Amino acid sequence: MLGLIITVTVIALLVVFVVGIYNGLVRLRNQYRNAFAQIDVQLKRRHDLIPNLVETARGYIKHERETLEAVIAARNQAVAATHAAAANPGDPSVMKALAGAEAGLNGVLGRLLAVAEAYPDLKANQNMMQLSEELTSTENRVAFARQAYNDAVMTYNTSREVFPNVMVANMFSFTPAQLFEITVPEDKEAPKVSFAG
Repeated sequence: MLGLIITVTVIALLVVFVVGIYNGLVRLRNQYRNAFAQIDVQLKRRHDLIPNLVETARGYIKHERETLEAVIAARNQAVAATHAAAANPGDPSVMKALAGAEAGLNGVLGRLLAVAEAYPDLKANQNMMQLSEELTSTENRVAFARQAYNDAVMTYNTSREVFPNVMVANMFSFTPAQLFEITVPEDKEAPKVSFAG
């Protein structure tokens, strides 16, 4: 009888231990997903600003149609990548696709802003200055949100990799989460915007 009580007690303690680890991993996974939701909000804001920026520029730089079309195409690709990442944040393939799409968007936005520098009337346009300022502010918010997301992912990944958590993580399919990193050095910074006379 004593052996049965000891066995039941050990099993109960083991179950409580596993449940505690499982719940901790769920909590950490939800934290990085919430952190990605903050990135998603800022990326949507950024993606919503871009068409307004292009429309403002379109009236001034009629001969730069290719650049304007490239910005819109890159924006649409980034929107699609953001939707895919929002559906499954942390998934390595979608996070890499998102990072690539955002890097591409940064590149064409930089080209647009460089072209805009050559048009004094556009540089002086109040709407263009305001949109550029909002875009720069949003880029900073994206950077802060990305840092919070990466911190949450690092905490989750570390927790799922330590012993004995790794056994529970593998048993219940807690997969590693992917950081949101922009790998091209010049794309790690927000585009430089300067429309001051």
